[in-house]
Amino acid sequence: MSELQRVYGQLLARAPENKMEPRMDPMFRAMQILGEPNKACPVIHITGTNGKTSTARMIESLLIAHDLRTGRYSSPHLVSVTERIAIDGQPVDDETFVRVWDEISPFLELVDAELVERGENKLTYFEAVTILAFAIFAEVPVDVVVLEVGLGGITDATNVADADVSVFTPISLDHTDLLGDTTELIAEEKVGILKPGGYLVSSVQPTDAADVLLARARELEVSAAFDTLDFKLLERKPGVGGQLLSIQGQAARYDEIFLPLFGAHQAQNATVALAAVEAFLGGGKRELNADLVRQGFAETSSPGRLELVRSAPSILVDAGHNPEGIRVSAEAIKESFGFTRLVLMVGILQEKDAEAMLYTMREEYGDMVEDLCITQSSSPRAIPAGELANMAMNAGWPEEDIHVTEDLEDAVEWSVGRAEAGEDLGGGVLVTGSITLVGEISLLLKRGEA
Repeated sequence: MSELQRVYGQLLARAPENKMEPRMDPMFRAMQILGEPNKACPVIHITGTNGKTSTARMIESLLIAHDLRTGRYSSPHLVSVTERIAIDGQPVDDETFVRVWDEISPFLELVDAELVERGENKLTYFEAVTILAFAIFAEVPVDVVVLEVGLGGITDATNVADADVSVFTPISLDHTDLLGDTTELIAEEKVGILKPGGYLVSSVQPTDAADVLLARARELEVSAAFDTLDFKLLERKPGVGGQLLSIQGQAARYDEIFLPLFGAHQAQNATVALAAVEAFLGGGKRELNADLVRQGFAETSSPGRLELVRSAPSILVDAGHNPEGIRVSAEAIKESFGFTRLVLMVGILQEKDAEAMLYTMREEYGDMVEDLCITQSSSPRAIPAGELANMAMNAGWPEEDIHVTEDLEDAVEWSVGRAEAGEDLGGGVLVTGSITLVGEISLLLKRGEA
């Protein structure tokens, strides 16, 4: 067992990621004991339902292009837990991850003991990794932290930070059991990351959600900038390997921006990311160096988000984990890839609205898809493949079009075979439904190339 595996085992022994505690006191207590690493440098904090990780990566890349040392905290990870804590765009090295964890563990045990004494649960997996991220960023140190919310906002573990800029990607219905069953209620939870002295930057939102954000900004007397009102995407041209954008920022217009990501949703994420960096570097009033903006976007990547991991036939992986995420990915695939038919390989986690996701897949991909491979990742939260197949039939998928397997190698072999069955070489495979499945398939395919 490697040292990283040892530490990861200790983290996994805590309450799992889907069992987040709606509390903040333990996080503030841990920060106090560790010397407040959450206040070591400026923070750009990102919440929303979809697009958080891609937007965080774009912001990070723009800041790196401006010669700032960045720390990025995002979740979940695809392959290794170290991906969650990035320094200058790269996962923190195993040695630093392990060493800092061992240094802070005695202090976390103290917090655990205090919680148990009060009859509460120990620090969760997500709380512990968040504390570790702040400790690493403070030690490195970094110039700015790009911080992605895990779930919600007010009581998310990351909310021990007081953000200089709070970014809101599109808000839609997800985790309704925890956050509320309307976009207004969800926005009320997410707006908790906006702090006095901050700056609000938001995507286009449903009216009720936008009203919540604007009311809170006025209450705190902070600047607010909304997509289409204060900045906007002027033009985008899909092309080979991505798309070409023109963006009207808060302070200036930026043209000839190549973004190596697919889909209108990624262009919108880029627009918000640029506005956020304008807000951070110049209060939204100072023009950025256009060459550095182009450099930053050109060097952006977003693993697991419509990522082409193999060709002949093309295999795309996409961490679409709710109906809206699936819808925008479908639009991007139709626009950017010339598939005559598509095989879907799907696995979904238990806390998701699986039938709604499968129904959306049926609606969006109906003209392209005749074959559906139902499988499952190794996550204990994965819906068993047989159960998910029944959900697919309830969502309108014909039983004769569905292949069910728990074995990922079999899933890949069957899906590739079906994609290659036509004579026009226009078939492809899309792996989607959960990031755990996307991560395991990506790793499996990379091992196959070794």
